[in-house]
Amino acid sequence: MSIKDQFIPFIHQLQNDICGAVEAIDGKATFREDKWEREGGGGGITRVIADGNVFQKGGVNTSVVHGKLPPVMAQQFKVADNSSFLAAGISLVIHPQNPYVPTVHANFRYFELYGENGEIADSWFGGGADLTPYYVFEEDGSHFHRTFKAACDPFGQELYPLYKKHCDEYFVNKHRNNEARGIGGIFYDYLRPQPGRTAEQLLQFQFANGNAFIPSYLPLVEKRKDLPYTEAQVHWQEYRRGRYVEFNLIHDRGTLFGLKTNGRIESILMSLPAKARWEYDYHPAPGSPEAELLEYLKPRDWVKE
Repeated sequence: MSIKDQFIPFIHQLQNDICGAVEAIDGKATFREDKWEREGGGGGITRVIADGNVFQKGGVNTSVVHGKLPPVMAQQFKVADNSSFLAAGISLVIHPQNPYVPTVHANFRYFELYGENGEIADSWFGGGADLTPYYVFEEDGSHFHRTFKAACDPFGQELYPLYKKHCDEYFVNKHRNNEARGIGGIFYDYLRPQPGRTAEQLLQFQFANGNAFIPSYLPLVEKRKDLPYTEAQVHWQEYRRGRYVEFNLIHDRGTLFGLKTNGRIESILMSLPAKARWEYDYHPAPGSPEAELLEYLKPRDWVKE
């Protein structure tokens, strides 16, 4: 069976599994589903949850699109304008109600580029997951990182440190003095088959990381969702979500790519929180839990023994 014919059912099953687990924890809200078609080939399934007991807003999207490569993509990949492609992936962002529960993002994708005779001329995997807390619980950050390290390690002990570094370097608001969006996770792109690393091995690596999402995040939700919180803490949560919006609209390659290629705007901007705020020259009080968070928005070893 081809790589795409194994990966596409996987992302649809993972979407079902994640949505089911999120609804079970929330206990109130359910996902709204929109199925859409792309002019030119393929389409997707967008699922959004909102105004729940636990989750303020979240989306779990899958898409499988194919056809002629848009000119901006052909230019980026330095191939002929009449080239064909297939892109399949799952992407999710979940914003909780409780400021003690972190926001989470993940995506896992696969791309094929075809030659004149329909043969695969190039293919690669990309993906990752990262955590954006508003208040620091070291054990939560450690759990998240350890879960993805355990997913990576069977494929090479060097992979988790490498992809953690990529994540630390990518999810940064460069215009904010290189302030990190959150506490990272793993991030990788353009993983191509090569000697010693087959397409099937890369597929299994992608499966392992996709399957790590639920155990990496939902135990943190269960642990923190019922903690009492104040309006002042919601204020801080919304302020930090402003930083999340800034990263997604200014720096995120996937968002910018979708906007430039006439992607489905509702699915692209699904990642944005329902509520965010900006305040002029705001600084948390020294020594406060809010100020403590800023000290954690720097690369650190989350899996040390």
